[in-house]
Amino acid sequence: MHPLRRWWHDSAGGLPATFWYLWAGLLINRAGAFAMLFLPLYLAEARGASTALAGAVVGAYGAGGAAGVLLGGVLADRWGRRATLLAAHLATAGLMVGLAFSRQLAAIAALAALVGVVHSMPSPAFVAAIVDVVPEHRRSCAFNLQFWAFNLGMAVASLLAGLLAEASFLALFLVDAAATLTAAAVIGWKVPETLSRARSAQSPDGHRTAWTGGARRPRRPGLHTALTDRTFLVFVGLTFVLAVLTMQTSTIMPLAMRADGLGPSAYGTVVALGGTLIVLGQLFVPRLVDRHRKGVVLAASTTLLALGFGALAFAGTLPAYLAAAVVWTVGSMLAAPPNAQINADLAPPELRARYQSVFYLAFPAASFVAPALGGLSLQYLGDRHWLIVGALGLLAAGGHLLAGPPRERHVATLRQPKNPLPTPASPR
Repeated sequence: MHPLRRWWHDSAGGLPATFWYLWAGLLINRAGAFAMLFLPLYLAEARGASTALAGAVVGAYGAGGAAGVLLGGVLADRWGRRATLLAAHLATAGLMVGLAFSRQLAAIAALAALVGVVHSMPSPAFVAAIVDVVPEHRRSCAFNLQFWAFNLGMAVASLLAGLLAEASFLALFLVDAAATLTAAAVIGWKVPETLSRARSAQSPDGHRTAWTGGARRPRRPGLHTALTDRTFLVFVGLTFVLAVLTMQTSTIMPLAMRADGLGPSAYGTVVALGGTLIVLGQLFVPRLVDRHRKGVVLAASTTLLALGFGALAFAGTLPAYLAAAVVWTVGSMLAAPPNAQINADLAPPELRARYQSVFYLAFPAASFVAPALGGLSLQYLGDRHWLIVGALGLLAAGGHLLAGPPRERHVATLRQPKNPLPTPASPR
């Protein structure tokens, strides 16, 4: 096989058509999701909000996101993946139009909170649908492509947002709404409901059953199952630490660069380098990580994140920041496929979206903790803040090494038949 064809087969080949339509919907959605990136600037320049008030409104959006991931997970397991995706996208488009024409800050705050809810609802449904339709041996590739599409879309969104914001804030919201409707059209036209495939693993009455001495005892699992799954929660906790590390890029690093005398353009260069590396290199990641145990890969990736951010304690120039960005970006690239795959492995089929919603809670939580504690740490500890961040990352890397083997045993147990029937006696 030609090397290019082999690379394509390893990176993207053999995936079902439904996955590609989901991928296209995600890419369009992320490429058009730029209005909220400029919400603070819009509030300050167009609506005359103070810095504190603008921060409160953006905080309302974040709080809505935390509620949205849980709601999206529950609905995706009850309504279905396709229905949840369509409802969330259509609601987002309508709320964006409402934001475009709202003038009162109270109304804008309320709409921003609702946008936070519906913006976060699709995440569990997207991932659950991918798990539903992609065979297990190709999921690493699928999740890698999902991460790539997300970052490519965000890179496009960042570019378009700046151009539209200079022309018109009204256009910013309306084009965002139009892109969201386009994503909804792709999903509505080409993506079938995938929940039925997940339910096929259940018993005929729609619930998992346990074998208890020849009698079937129905279980009614729900969101509480994910919230009490210790193996899963350990994994979510380690993911939260990873999210806190990656959030340093958008929350604390700009302040550190400013203290070092580096302006916004320098910060933009560092961010652009990370995005470029992901867009150019992410498709090659599965070939690097698939032959290794997932816990080991996550330990290595978290170590790279720790080293990259820890190195900022000694950085004071743009080249030093760029070199550190290469290290932590490679770490985040390596983490994406195994992180998503472990999440899928730990989730029972009938609770896939609920497990995804609990997993995604780590990110809004990190978006609150990282700036709240990081700002205090940087103010009072200075460059030692980055040493603390690096030490936290190394502890999480050790946690992945310790949690990996028992988690693999737990996954193997989950894959065993749930309803073993007595083996009939052999005829004599």
